[in-house]
Amino acid sequence: MIGISKLYCNTVEPSDTLRYSRLSNQLPSHLLQFSKDKKPVIVWNMTRRCNLKCVHCYAQSEDKDYDNELTHEQSLKMIDDLAEFGVPVLLFSGGEPLIHPRLVEYAEYAIKKGMRAVISTNGTLITKEKAEILKKVGLSYVGISIDGLEETHNKFRGVNNAYKKAMEAVKNCQAAGIKVGLRFTINKRNVDDIPGIFDILEDMNIPRACFYHLVYSGRGSDIAKEDLTHQETRDTIDLIMKRTKELHDNGKPKEILTVDNHADGPYLYLKLKEEDPERAAEVLELLEMNEGNNSGRGIGCISWDGEVYPDQFWREKSLGNIKEKPFSEIWMDTTNEFLMKMKEKKKHVKGRCAECKWLDICAGNFRARGESVAGDPWDADPACYLTDEEIKKGTE
Repeated sequence: MIGISKLYCNTVEPSDTLRYSRLSNQLPSHLLQFSKDKKPVIVWNMTRRCNLKCVHCYAQSEDKDYDNELTHEQSLKMIDDLAEFGVPVLLFSGGEPLIHPRLVEYAEYAIKKGMRAVISTNGTLITKEKAEILKKVGLSYVGISIDGLEETHNKFRGVNNAYKKAMEAVKNCQAAGIKVGLRFTINKRNVDDIPGIFDILEDMNIPRACFYHLVYSGRGSDIAKEDLTHQETRDTIDLIMKRTKELHDNGKPKEILTVDNHADGPYLYLKLKEEDPERAAEVLELLEMNEGNNSGRGIGCISWDGEVYPDQFWREKSLGNIKEKPFSEIWMDTTNEFLMKMKEKKKHVKGRCAECKWLDICAGNFRARGESVAGDPWDADPACYLTDEEIKKGTE
């Protein structure tokens, strides 16, 4: 992820990360992306079941029971192992995690084990009572998916009242004192609603928003043709940067991040290099700390059935199953050729990625998109919107 507010609005300096020794277990959440040990943040898709019908769902979830989800004993054993391994954050996702009857219990257990617990949710099931319970157990953050204004969001989610319930969830979390933010997946259907999302952040005093680039995985592959063109992506990042800066300058700063396209880092740097060369040099240092895409290294995924993946968008590249071997052993298995390549993916990417001057701060971008389009996980990411001139070595 790329912290637009951190980098473009000068809210984080390189020294801010260095004073924590850049260790995952010492860094506060907003600086975790700059850790040097890259202990993985784990996305746990704890259930595949979901009450909505989202057109981009990478898990291809439906509102039905699945018979292969982890047992209670297996789930507790997994959390114990993650804590001992040093995982700093456990992100509960799905499907829809609030459908799982033991979500609160597992979140509380993870927190007691020393991890930060956060939730990624569609928000439709967060009542006032549920928000109060989540606050009581010590949940750090709730990310609620809002993929457009009301009409757009409801169509995107496949349920007519999804928007209304999600916005009620935001208010319920705020009332309970839980940090809450919005999650928005960018595509042709909803890109024109982004200014309205910024208006909501301001009007409702929501402190954080993550804008996700579309990943062609699961049902997301079905709408890959609805991804933005490269020029549309550039225009959209310009808009996000502009609105983020306006809020900051008006004394209403928000934490704004873009996710799943690490071309955003060099693009932001090049823009700053023209506007503020001194700050641009600091941003470059932070981007080098960030190290770009961290699938298989700084982020990992455990699925509802115990399968381990380099990130939540893979479903064909299992690294192993925690029912058979602890996550900590799977993650450090040097005999797993694909995993070892993912941990040093810069050595294996092909095409324009291999020749790119920004490889050290992008790490080849998103491998799942390369595989989805070209059938090769090491092929160039088709969503990289940097021009040939911008990535050419020996140019500035």
